[in-house]
Amino acid sequence: MLTIGDKFPAFRMTAVVSLDKGKEFQEIADTDTPGKWKVVFFWPKDFTFVCPTEIAEFGKKNSDFVDRDAQVLGASIDSEYVHLAWRKDHPDLRNLPFPMLADVKRELSTALGIIHPGAGVTTRATFIVDPAGFIRFVSVNDLDVGRNVDEVVRVLDALQTDELCPCNWKKGEATLGA
Repeated sequence: MLTIGDKFPAFRMTAVVSLDKGKEFQEIADTDTPGKWKVVFFWPKDFTFVCPTEIAEFGKKNSDFVDRDAQVLGASIDSEYVHLAWRKDHPDLRNLPFPMLADVKRELSTALGIIHPGAGVTTRATFIVDPAGFIRFVSVNDLDVGRNVDEVVRVLDALQTDELCPCNWKKGEATLGA
């Protein structure tokens, strides 16, 4: 699995970006948001139970990421058509403000090393990628356990200070002197 300090792989794939007829899909690439941080999170598969709770929470917190000059990208190995059907079906997913990437060829998830060996789906992996394209944070949860989106925001805040941040540090608190 790729980890801290590794270059995040290049990618280009179709994503669901809207429910508006004729505007549902868009090609998304790693180069689309130069100079921005990226928060890329993966879920195992659509039409499941834990996944929409996480996806909806990232949607609710999207403005927090935008305020930090970060682009949120969600992804799974499902197709863009399955993503679209799920968004139409699930009330908490209808108005998502970030793209749902369709990694149907498993190219990005394989390059990252996050395919679950037994289930054959992506793990619940989260990556924070700096503007230069390097991975600065990785978290992977078991398939049955949802992640904490507030913690992802907190870690992004800490990384953006470019200083030493103690345990449980929160934005606005003092950092550590070397």
